[in-house]
Amino acid sequence: MNTAKREVSSELQAEILSILKSRFEKNMNRHKDVEWADVQAKLEANSEKLWSLNEMEITGGEPDVVSIAIGNDKKTDEYIFYDCSAESPKGRRSICYDHQALEARKEHKPENSAVEMAADMGITILTEEQYRELQQIGNFDTKTSSWIITPEPIRKLGGALFCDRRYNTVFLYHNGAESYYAARGFRGCLRV
Repeated sequence: MNTAKREVSSELQAEILSILKSRFEKNMNRHKDVEWADVQAKLEANSEKLWSLNEMEITGGEPDVVSIAIGNDKKTDEYIFYDCSAESPKGRRSICYDHQALEARKEHKPENSAVEMAADMGITILTEEQYRELQQIGNFDTKTSSWIITPEPIRKLGGALFCDRRYNTVFLYHNGAESYYAARGFRGCLRV
């Protein structure tokens, strides 16, 4: 896990906030009844979360606030960002599911795993519920697929789960956790 200090310079902070604000304003259907000024205030108060959002951005995730059923958590006064890129983020593909799967590969190991990469970025991988709710606000992963959090009983048996959208339907599949494909990455979630 990356233990380096997770801070952003004032220049990078301004750049990230500008990108996020522009995306927020172009996609109001993702976050009805959410005001950008409130989101920005939370972000400006938390440099580590901005660092994570920048990591999501530079790996192709196009993070945005979502206020679907589990999006804007009024009980905890948090905003939730999901990767909203049309396809699974480019900078996070060709990776297996977790470190155990990576270590199990004898040859042709991928560079990283989804679980480790998400932890290094300070984000979590979407659950099946989150993935399905994301699909309610758009059509995502119509050509790619994304690893999702896998229940421990499945993982103990060597499997891992992923989802995609085909034929206007969200599908849940399984694969060996050590497998990796050029068209499979993962989508992340960040609470702010």
